[in-house]
Formats: sequence, structure tokens, C-alpha cells
Amino acid sequence: MKIFYLMCIMLFAFVGARAQTHFPSSQDNESTHVKFYPNPATSFINFEFNKENNKPYTFQIFNFMGRKVYESSTEGSKIMVNLTEFTRGIYIFQLKDQNGNVLESSKFQVNK
Repeated sequence: MKIFYLMCIMLFAFVGARAQTHFPSSQDNESTHVKFYPNPATSFINFEFNKENNKPYTFQIFNFMGRKVYESSTEGSKIMVNLTEFTRGIYIFQLKDQNGNVLESSKFQVNK
């Protein structure tokens, strides 16, 4: 039963992974800080940050099991992550402010 439940979650995550190319409009209630592409990715993925006041943020990527596989400070407005060491699967990223508050979190897919 646990395996079935885990497979359902993974299938849901797989189907739900798609390109996130939306920056907020004036009608949006929440702001989007990150644009990323391509999704699914094979060898690299780009993250573009909609930064306020050039504040430094922390950017982290976790595998589906929750292990941190990448971390960087976002001094610029764009990061390109090399995926050669990443295995096929779903990954979750988080963008955190200086106080450790999560500003945005989403998922992307690596296909190899």
C-alpha cells in the first residue's frame, strides 16, 4: 500500500511538472520571484529572478527525497544550473530571503 501511495505521488508530481514562465500581473495576489526554463530539462536549467532592491537571496535545489543537491547565493538576476550530476526525476527549488523565509518554491523535472 505504501508503494502504491508513493507511486501515485510521483505520478502526480510528474504530470504536474511544467514550464513556469509566469511573472505576476497587476491582478495577481502573490508575487512570482522566479522564472525557470526549460522544463523538463536535460543538461541545464535556467533560473531568472525578479529581484527587489538587489537583496541577496539563497537558492536551493532538493531531490524528491528531500536531500539538498545544490545551493547558491543569487547575487545576479540569473543562474544556469548544470544538470550532468543530477539523475532523472523531480526536483524542488526554494528561494529564501536573508532571514531564511521561503519566498518561492516550485518543482521541475530532469529527463535523461
